[in-house]
Formats: sequence, structure tokens, C-alpha cells
Amino acid sequence: MVDAIPARRAFLIVMDSVGIGGAPDAERFFNGTLPDSGANTLGHIAREMPLHLPNLDALGLGAALTLASGMVVAGLGAAPQGLWGAASEVSPGKDTPSGHWELAGVPVPWNWHHFPDTIPSFPDELSRGIAALAGTAGILGNCHASGTEILAALGAEHLRTGWPICYTSADSVLQIAAHEDSFGLERLYALCRAVAQRSIRCGSGA
Repeated sequence: MVDAIPARRAFLIVMDSVGIGGAPDAERFFNGTLPDSGANTLGHIAREMPLHLPNLDALGLGAALTLASGMVVAGLGAAPQGLWGAASEVSPGKDTPSGHWELAGVPVPWNWHHFPDTIPSFPDELSRGIAALAGTAGILGNCHASGTEILAALGAEHLRTGWPICYTSADSVLQIAAHEDSFGLERLYALCRAVAQRSIRCGSGA
């Protein structure tokens, strides 16, 4: 009789947009007209406002920051008590999906589709598909936007019409926002799952 092998799980926690140093090819990417050279979100924050992150620092956050960028900042730099490291992405993009896939051990050797910085940003077929899956006559937004800004601009209209707010950003992640009470949180989750599955089947990269 063979004993059952206990299930093993790993918890991957991502602090999105908390970079610790620009990648070797950072100059290839831009925010507007400003290149990403010298990008180091955590280090720059720490220089302006000392950080108190004893648990993360004990896991190696400060050591990883110094390894990745050479920067030493106040409040970080304890001797690590856990296994730690810093990595440079091998995937060719700086987008969110590529980073998350690679963190999970699946580098992305291609460039994702990017939605144009126009209004509308999404193809008509995609917009109609999202509306059909949501059970609405249309969608709101359909443009590049900051999440906080587009919610402020279209929140009232969303509550009035029930149409989901759909927007994208520089890394072309299609984001869907809706009120958790009036639209329904489970309904929003179901919509996102349905859109993701349809995008995979169609190969749209949405």
C-alpha cells in the first residue's frame, strides 16, 4: 500500500508596480516621452520617505534592492533570514501579463497585442462581445485611462446605465470595472472569466 503524497502549494504574492531597478533594456520602453532608464520605484520612494518594512526586509527586500540597483536606502538592509534574490525579465515586454507569467515560471517569448491609444481603443467585435456577455446594450470607457480617473468620470453613468466600464493602459491589459452592489461582484467575476476564455479561444490577446 502506497501512502498518499500530501498536496503541496505555493503562494505567490505580487506587489505590482513596486520595482527595485530597471531591466537592462529599460531604455527601450517609455512613459510618454520619458524612457524607463533608471526606473526604481521602491528605491525612489525610500529616498523621499524612509520605509519601515521589517518583515519584508527580513525576507530580503532591502538586499534584493541593493543587488538589483546598487541602491542602499534608510530603513532597508537587514540581514535576510529567508531565501531571496533579484531577477531580470527575459520576456520582451514590460507588460503585466508577461511579468506575472514569468514569475510563475512561464516566460513569454512573444510580444502581446497592444490596444491603440485612441477612442475607441477596442475593436467593435470585442466591445460588442463584452456587452453581450454582460447582458448590456454597450460598454463605457473604451479608452486608455487611469483606473481612479475613469471611475470618477464614468461611475455615475455606470450606475445609471448598468453598462460595465472597460479601459486599458500602456501594457494593454483589458480591465473591467463595475459596482459590486448594483452590478454584482459575482456577475463581474463571471463576466471577466467569460471574456478571458473567449479571448484565449480567439487568440486576441485581450
